[in-house]
Amino acid sequence: MNQTSFFHRHRFSVTGTALFLLAIVLLIIFWSWDWFVPLVNRKATAALGRPTSIAHLHVRPGFVTRVTVDDLKSEQPKDFEGEGAPFFTAAHATVAFDVWRYIWHRSVSIPLIALDTPAADIRRRQNGQNNYTFGSSDNKGSSSDSGFSLSSLKELLINDGHVRFRDDKLRADMAIALHTTPPAGAADRGTIVADASGRYAGQPVTGHFIGGALLSLTDAKTPYPVDLNVRNGPTRATLKGSVDDPLAFRGARLRLHFSGPDMSLLYPLTAIPIPQTPAYDITGNLDYSEKLIRFSDFAGKMGSSDIGGTITVDPHQKVPFVEAALQSRRVDIEDLSGFIGGKPGPDTTAQAKADAHDPNILPDTSINVPKLQAINAHVTYRGEHIQNRRLPLDNIDAEFAIQDGAIDLKRLNFAVGKGTLASSATFVPGPHGFSTKAKFDFRQIDLAHVMTSTTGTAAQGGIIGGNFVLNSTGNSIASLVANGNGGLTLVLDQGGDISALLPEVLGLQFGNAILSALGLPAHTRLDCFIADMPLRDGLVNTKTLLLETKETRTLGRGTVNFKSNTIDYSLTTRAIHPTIFSLPGAFNITGALKSPTVLPGAEILGRAAAAAGLGFVFPPLAILPMIQLGVGKGSRCEQAVQAVNDNPAAGIAPGGMAQARSADANGVRKGSARPSTATGHAGKGHGSMKPLNAAEVRAAWEKKLRKSGK
Repeated sequence: MNQTSFFHRHRFSVTGTALFLLAIVLLIIFWSWDWFVPLVNRKATAALGRPTSIAHLHVRPGFVTRVTVDDLKSEQPKDFEGEGAPFFTAAHATVAFDVWRYIWHRSVSIPLIALDTPAADIRRRQNGQNNYTFGSSDNKGSSSDSGFSLSSLKELLINDGHVRFRDDKLRADMAIALHTTPPAGAADRGTIVADASGRYAGQPVTGHFIGGALLSLTDAKTPYPVDLNVRNGPTRATLKGSVDDPLAFRGARLRLHFSGPDMSLLYPLTAIPIPQTPAYDITGNLDYSEKLIRFSDFAGKMGSSDIGGTITVDPHQKVPFVEAALQSRRVDIEDLSGFIGGKPGPDTTAQAKADAHDPNILPDTSINVPKLQAINAHVTYRGEHIQNRRLPLDNIDAEFAIQDGAIDLKRLNFAVGKGTLASSATFVPGPHGFSTKAKFDFRQIDLAHVMTSTTGTAAQGGIIGGNFVLNSTGNSIASLVANGNGGLTLVLDQGGDISALLPEVLGLQFGNAILSALGLPAHTRLDCFIADMPLRDGLVNTKTLLLETKETRTLGRGTVNFKSNTIDYSLTTRAIHPTIFSLPGAFNITGALKSPTVLPGAEILGRAAAAAGLGFVFPPLAILPMIQLGVGKGSRCEQAVQAVNDNPAAGIAPGGMAQARSADANGVRKGSARPSTATGHAGKGHGSMKPLNAAEVRAAWEKKLRKSGK
């Protein structure tokens, strides 16, 4: 059998085999995976619910097969077509798939996903509609178990990535550049680095983040490193440390530091409303669990005060709940003025101009109801020592709760020497502002301590007690008082020195003018001081205002109008003993509360004119208009104390005055008739003493000259 006959007999088999091998060779030479591009585009579009396409498809088969696509593009979804940029693009995207593992173990393993120059445009509108929710009507309600999870992915590489993030609710528009670094060793999975710039909460924002590789988030055994630095407007925050199993919320070891000019600017970042504060710089430990976020053991400065404590947030309730326990060793009370609607810190030029045109003397910053309704909270605060020369307060102890926009001020107490200024209040939001009930108790306030703390001078003792109550509706301290009803009742017990305090309380110029009007020297011991002043619809009237020294008795009457922020008041001083060289009568205090005018009344002007006229005719006669016969000692103070205990403007009997302590259980002084009223008029005994004879006038004149050193 020769060779020719063999091929002749098997010519069809040989030809078929040759053609098959030729076809294989030609297929390999001319094969293009791009033939599957239309199929891939259709499947991706259906899966993502938006037009998605690739330009080229490359496959490198093997036990670990690598698939690469070129010019990946996913368009914006419906209603977002006009955004101007696709939702996602990438010059190249590569996925490695472990085929062998899937065949033998039926488990998905993706050793690598690599993205080259990816770009994303992420948008959320004010109504909550967004472009990053995927899906289509074709697969709604269907489910499949592909076996894929983040733990199936071993490495994610991003080269020169860019993200534009816009969120109308957060008032955010940021550009983010990010890339990954490759693993440096067997125990390292690399890092992700991101830099952000733009606006957040309407403020310029920049940020720099270095974290572990994104896939490290799935490693429960290895803490995930975090290094974040953010600037949002003037606010700066840094966060450094590590997170334990972040996907399972098992905790963290993070150190948070934040600083800025005003804590109220943190609201967009934290969603926790905080009143205005002075500049702050605070560092503490940030931790979290599946239920709570905890900022603990923090310490720092707020203005000239130190601040520390722990804040816990439960973000999973329908309205987030905040529990805060705060304390200060030394606190400047002015740093807390923002909590009552004031503006802490020195005023700017613009603020000073605005304040100059604002007639209100009380804070008129409105309470922000929507912000209060954004959280429920329970806060305690303890300031061990108050440093502020203008206020004689020693410490502060406060507790309040916020529930559904209502504020329950359980206590706001200040120690004043051995006494206490205690207050409590409730604020319930309504259509016309907060319905408010407030009470202030002055308990055993030591006047000597007040004087020493405010003026720096030694002073005689005396105890002040009383109450102030307020029922009102409004949305600021100023409006609450302007609409308020209630009253103030104060009594000075056991005497004391108050005159040097007036310039501190009322302002230097105005306080000194009042002293001059009353004829009081820098330090004068008071035997009696009573203020009983009702408040009706923002108008303060006078039931009793009595100030008595050993030499004089001063009565006040008039009104203070907090609606118009004006005062119309008069103070009348009479000598108790016969006095020469005195111009008795009323001094009138009128005008705007911010800058009232103190002027002598008609009686003083008349006596002064008479003295001048008589002095021109016959000089010795000039002293006649300046002689006071004296109102005489009497029971005016005791009667006034009894009156305010019987019917106090504040609705709470203040007690006080050693002379009245023998009152019975009904408040009636034994052995004396109950006075019918106590007003600001001259009172019993005025003009009731016998006229002076010539010798008495001469003796009084000589005593006056000796006192003056003439």
